[in-house]
Amino acid sequence: MNTPLAERLRPKTLNEYISQTHLIGKDGALFQQIKSGVIPSLILWGPPGIGKTTLANIIANESERPFFKLSAINSGVKDIREVIDKAKKSGGLFTAKNPILFIDEIHRFSKSQQDSLLEAVEKGWVTLIGATTENPSFEVIPALLSRCQVYILNSFSKDDLEALLKRAMNEDELLSKKKIKLKETEALLRLSGGDARKLLNIFELIVTSYDQDKITITNEAVLKQVQTNTARYDKTGEQHYDIISAFIKSIRGSDPNAAVYYLARMIEGGEDVKFIARRLLILASEDVGNANPTALVIANNTFQAVSVIGNPESRIILSQCATYLASSPKSNAAYQAIGKAQQLVKETGDLSVPLSIRNAPTKLMKEIGYGDNYKYSHNYENNFADQEFLPKEISNTKLYDPGNNPRENAQRQFLKQLWKEKYGY
Repeated sequence: MNTPLAERLRPKTLNEYISQTHLIGKDGALFQQIKSGVIPSLILWGPPGIGKTTLANIIANESERPFFKLSAINSGVKDIREVIDKAKKSGGLFTAKNPILFIDEIHRFSKSQQDSLLEAVEKGWVTLIGATTENPSFEVIPALLSRCQVYILNSFSKDDLEALLKRAMNEDELLSKKKIKLKETEALLRLSGGDARKLLNIFELIVTSYDQDKITITNEAVLKQVQTNTARYDKTGEQHYDIISAFIKSIRGSDPNAAVYYLARMIEGGEDVKFIARRLLILASEDVGNANPTALVIANNTFQAVSVIGNPESRIILSQCATYLASSPKSNAAYQAIGKAQQLVKETGDLSVPLSIRNAPTKLMKEIGYGDNYKYSHNYENNFADQEFLPKEISNTKLYDPGNNPRENAQRQFLKQLWKEKYGY
């Protein structure tokens, strides 16, 4: 049997589906819609291997609708139009049960490809179900997004993944014939990264590596087999998040050589260039920050450039940005500052803004003291006037602490001259 375990074990009904009870539990929004037969176009958003494709199939089966599937990786506008034409002729056009068009990795569709779906969705020729690992607010055009409900699928819990392993041992045609003892599961769960498909692929790899039918799964056995068979279980690019993690950490660690190596791994693996550029944009602020403010400008220009140019030339632009960021001084001071500030807000709630810096657009507001005693900084020496900006309850709280690098040391010195007594810079 050549069919992978993950495919053999794919749920076919809601009762077989593991997790996502917030959507398909008895009180879940999707459960109610499936049972009523009134299913809107929707976007399923979540990490890989958590059952987005499976859920789309189940929705079609449970609602008894024709099911059409496209992959955004290898489908163009022509393919979309052909599928829509087939869907219109499938008998669903004049019934409540219009066909379902499932598009995997819809975030990879260009604007023109997404535009080609609008009429079919708007006129009800198809019910669109799109699956994405990326935030649809950024990757799905507003016109299409406004016509869809967005549902977030959560990562599997440890209990969910262990339940999946037990189901494989009990119900799979091949594995159920073996005597498998799950002595330890930590290595399996860690290597899967919460991806059910990857978990089952690794599990099957481990089980089939034994000649006997009596098998004991331990962490040591799992790690030994995976290390010697990495290529076998990763041919489909399931190291996606491991590679992007290594890429980011190499840049953060100021190693341009490692950074460009992992960049090449992603490019050769067919990774979306906008996905890479978006991560660089985040890193430029989170890890370089005010140590080199130009980094954010370059990263933003990189994202704009690769969005226009595409492959294969985008690799050059990404390489320039990655090596620049890796070679830049680093600071996470801005990242830490907003984290501290958000935690402070959670702890203290909605504190009152000092009257002196409140907006006073009406006569009444002026009469009750809004804006009183505000000092316009530019009217004072060095464009600075010592006054209180934070709420009284958290006065003198220091949240931003510049990093130890030339640019932020200059910032620190500047702030020290102004706020030495208040914040102790």
